Amino acid sequence: MGETQEHTDELSAFAGLLDEAPAASGSGRAGRIVLIVFLVSVLVVLGAGGGYVWWASAAPLAPPTVTTQPPAVAAGQPAAIGMPASGAMRVSVTGGEDYLGAEADGARVASGGDDPRPIASIAKLVTALVVLDRHPLDGANDPGPTLAFTEADTDLYDQFYVRGVTIARMPDGSSMSLHDALATMLLPSASNYAVAVARWGFGSEGAYVDAARAWLAANGLESTRIVDATGIDERNTSTPRDLVALGKIAEANPALARIVGMSSISLPGGPGTVTNTNGLLGTEGIRGLKTGNLGEGTFNLLFSSLLDVGIGAPLTITGVRLGGETHDSTDQDVVTVLQSIRAGFHEVPVGTVGDELGEITTAWGARAEIVLGRSAALMTWSDTPVVTALDVQTPERYADGASVGTITWTAGPNSTTADVKISGELEEPTLWWRLTHPGELG
Repeated sequence: MGETQEHTDELSAFAGLLDEAPAASGSGRAGRIVLIVFLVSVLVVLGAGGGYVWWASAAPLAPPTVTTQPPAVAAGQPAAIGMPASGAMRVSVTGGEDYLGAEADGARVASGGDDPRPIASIAKLVTALVVLDRHPLDGANDPGPTLAFTEADTDLYDQFYVRGVTIARMPDGSSMSLHDALATMLLPSASNYAVAVARWGFGSEGAYVDAARAWLAANGLESTRIVDATGIDERNTSTPRDLVALGKIAEANPALARIVGMSSISLPGGPGTVTNTNGLLGTEGIRGLKTGNLGEGTFNLLFSSLLDVGIGAPLTITGVRLGGETHDSTDQDVVTVLQSIRAGFHEVPVGTVGDELGEITTAWGARAEIVLGRSAALMTWSDTPVVTALDVQTPERYADGASVGTITWTAGPNSTTADVKISGELEEPTLWWRLTHPGELG
């Protein structure tokens, strides 16, 4: 009795489905008769197993088909490092090797060759390093020994005055700490103090020159030539490569690095307040080192910068500009190269929320999009390629907003990841489709 009732219910369900069924080609009545015969035949065959309608309505469906095609991401604009058209420049970068490559520490950019050129008062930085090698200061705040200047030292003021060279007051019988004497030599570039300090350190300027040449050789600066303590002789020459190396040695000396980073210092009773000739201190992270010029077309700047480019720790940049036309143009050349290095680091947009990354389709014709769950950008250097990796997984349910995986973009040392989601509902198949597609059912 129960089986008869089940079969009757199934036939009623089939009869109701006739209204959903599309008309058969040819006569509508004939088509319906053929369909009824087919359905009844299926019912008779499967009836003993619990009923075809029940089986078809409950049978599992094949999983949807997932098709993905993440869009390619264009690299950022190539970095355009602004180098001067004349003279020479060389820049070394430390701290961005993951972005720039290991070669950046040698010289990320260079122009104008590596021939020796007059270095002018950059030679005073050599004087300071050689004297400190013989008479080191114990840290950045150590004043060091006291220098008592002799009459021969104070006579240097007049000697350099008549030559039109930069000098600073040195009263008869005056004395000061080594730290302050070095500051007076380096900040305003006082040549009388350079010779006085060299004499104090080595007994004579000639003995200092011998010591300087030995020190240069010991530090691998074999393309640098020193003939006096001041740099006013144009035979004091060096190459951009050697000068960058010299700048790094100076940066590593705490006392000297502190001195060349001061904008001014007040020394009562002696030279008074002296001001640093490096007017770029604090601009683009510049923290030193030394200016030098012998007149038009020979303006030089050896510089050090902690440049914030937006990648966490700032870059440590050591560079030199030789042969600038004027003091101002030399400064601008240095600012331009630092700004262009920073501009070479940029965020590249890699995706916008809602971007279509693929689609999900079913055998019964339902469709939904696979889209990006959030907007994302990636910090890169220059035109570093961006690599995309899409990982789509089978979700527990195919519902609007459900996460179906992640997408990851990588460029150089940086990666960023975003969720991938379903956008749209996957409609369930109709009972009619289930009944007429038994081969698609599990």
